[in-house]
Amino acid sequence: MEDNQDRLQSAASLKAYMLKNSTKSNLNLYDHLSRLLIKVMDEQPQNAVDVIEDMSHDMKQGLFKDKQSTLRDLPQTTAAELLAEQQRLLFSQPEDTEQEDELVETPLPNVSEIGFYLEQAGVGLGREEMQRVFLALKQLVELQAILRCRLWGKILGTESSYIVAEAECREWEEEEEQITDEAEEEEEREDKCRESEDNEVDPLPQSTYKTPPVVPKEAAGTGANKFFYYVCKEPGLPWVKLPSVSPAQITVARQIRKFFTGRLDSPVHSFPPFPGNEANYLRAQIARISAGTQVSPQGFFQAGEEEGDEEDEAPRDSYEVNSDFEAIPVAEMAESLSTWVHHVQHILPQGRCMWVNLAVEPEEDPNEDGEGEEEPDEPEPEVGPPLLTPVSQDAEIFNTAPWSSKMSSTLTSQHAVALLRSNIWPGAYTYSCGKKFENIYVGWGLKYAGEGYSPSVPQLPQREYPSEPEITEALDPSLEEEQALREDLEEQQAAQEELEDADEEDEEYDD
Repeated sequence: MEDNQDRLQSAASLKAYMLKNSTKSNLNLYDHLSRLLIKVMDEQPQNAVDVIEDMSHDMKQGLFKDKQSTLRDLPQTTAAELLAEQQRLLFSQPEDTEQEDELVETPLPNVSEIGFYLEQAGVGLGREEMQRVFLALKQLVELQAILRCRLWGKILGTESSYIVAEAECREWEEEEEQITDEAEEEEEREDKCRESEDNEVDPLPQSTYKTPPVVPKEAAGTGANKFFYYVCKEPGLPWVKLPSVSPAQITVARQIRKFFTGRLDSPVHSFPPFPGNEANYLRAQIARISAGTQVSPQGFFQAGEEEGDEEDEAPRDSYEVNSDFEAIPVAEMAESLSTWVHHVQHILPQGRCMWVNLAVEPEEDPNEDGEGEEEPDEPEPEVGPPLLTPVSQDAEIFNTAPWSSKMSSTLTSQHAVALLRSNIWPGAYTYSCGKKFENIYVGWGLKYAGEGYSPSVPQLPQREYPSEPEITEALDPSLEEEQALREDLEEQQAAQEELEDADEEDEEYDD
């Protein structure tokens, strides 16, 4: 009997020991062994003694996975990995392609050399990104029939940026007009109104307002549409061709200031309303920046020969490389702005590089009665600075010089390059070294708008009254003090009267 009681007590104490919870996991051995044995009986694995440890570990991990694990599973592929996979194709060369002859002229410039000079000047995109951009431009040239292609720059955005390539295609194809002709629609509406009014007995008065004529856009290969522009968000991603720019888009772009989002199809919310989406706004800003910041050393280009009358007053829009150009010293180019000239046409207030007379109307029908109408005054043509104008003639804006020039290094001036920076379009740079130069823009695509308004510090507030004894606030006197003051005033008045009486007696005595 005593042995059975001892066994029961030892078993109870052992069970109590096994039911004791752990301070780390808050589990006990009794429950864990019970669950483990139930799992072994349910699953009946082969060689249970060999896998009992793994089953115990999996059971513990299953209990704490939902409660204590705060880590999230990584996605299978991240955006950076997808971009790297697309950029990897830039570094691969097809086996079928044969090695091109080195003497064959390539439409691409030496981007590595350009990146080296930009690095000396302290601007650019960096050596690694410039190499990826060069391979992306090479891919663009292989896909499109392009005569010449260069890196125009990079425009930053709030969500993503745009890498811009400037290209000159072999064949100029006129794009389809996306904007409907408002004048024709207005004429159709007026005709319908006239027909309805003719049917009425008492027609309503007609409006004499005429919508202003729409300024036609410049043809491809001329003016603001002289080049095509392609953009991509990152090297390796597909290139997208920007549409041609219209004068209305340039005119509205001059009146608004909007950051780019990085999505070409996003709308542009502004006042006045912009006629197009972000792709059109981007194209308008590129045209404005190019017209104001594309410069070259003086004498590198010369005016091209145009067919026709030499005495034509129309401004020249073409130029060619001067074969007799002699390199200007770097120190002289860094010191004088007269050694730099614009080689892109100026955009007139009309929104075009070549002014068009909108007052010229098509021939009218002789049967129409137009005797009472007066001919409008001939508008004065808009004229801008001619091509290859020195940048020293550029006007200041907000009391700020339009350009700043310097040398990349004053310690080793014999190996330095001249750098020209635009203060009107922050982010536009041009370097020159010998007979080599290049323009690049890296910025937000916004024009300089002056310093922010900072009002002057207001003056100290004026005091309500001066602190003098006569007007200083004091406590009201008591009744005794008022009585004593009244008595003193009466005594002073009595003494004053006595003095006056004495003076009068003295005057009578003297008389």
